[in-house]
Amino acid sequence: MPGIDECLLETMRLPGARGAALVDWTSGLALGTVGDPPGGDHETAAAEAAELARLAAEQGAFGPEDDTDTVDPPVEDLILSNRDSYHVLRFVPTSFDSSVFLYLWLARADGNLALARIRLGETAERLVLG
Repeated sequence: MPGIDECLLETMRLPGARGAALVDWTSGLALGTVGDPPGGDHETAAAEAAELARLAAEQGAFGPEDDTDTVDPPVEDLILSNRDSYHVLRFVPTSFDSSVFLYLWLARADGNLALARIRLGETAERLVLG
């Protein structure tokens, strides 16, 4: 089972990948990073992405209607797009408090958003934290 570094390196093999991180959305800290950070600073990008993740994960309106699971966040992923890139945040289910997500910065011209979403989901399931 792969750890943080292996999962991030695997994520960077996606077409159009510019940078990736594993982020704790309660603290905003990057637990691992690879590639180029949006805005030039991994820690700032992680903190800003954590704000989006926290907003989505803590709001009941974004969860499923039959949400009885209190362990995992109610949201699977978030996708933010702009003129030249996609920012994909994939929540990682964990055995503890599920407060981490994979963050992928993807070039819009070269990337495949559907493939990135599928692969991030697979990576999140295989990721070993501990």
